Amino acid sequence: MYAVHGGLVRIVALIRLRIFWEEFPDAQQPLRRWYGDVEAARWSHFQDVRRMFSTADTCRVASGSTVLIFDIGGNKYRLIAAVHYNTGMVYVLRIMTHREYDREFWKNQL
Repeated sequence: MYAVHGGLVRIVALIRLRIFWEEFPDAQQPLRRWYGDVEAARWSHFQDVRRMFSTADTCRVASGSTVLIFDIGGNKYRLIAAVHYNTGMVYVLRIMTHREYDREFWKNQL
């Protein structure tokens, strides 16, 4: 996600959000809200993300990449995304329950 040249964010893998909220219907509204907020964002670095999502965090995963972690639905769910500030792209990599997130298996899979 980026602010370079005033570009807006483009989110890849909306289908992941839909699949998740079909299994966890109470996640639909928070995920739609997240999607709308992110789609309208203009981020050039992580500090911009933190201004919008104060609980957002980063994590280095097994591939060596750094991903962003978003709390969804009052910390009930976690959304893991790869953010490419230079191109304005956000890739939804995983959405999981907090319990699944705490197991940390996902870190070795990304």
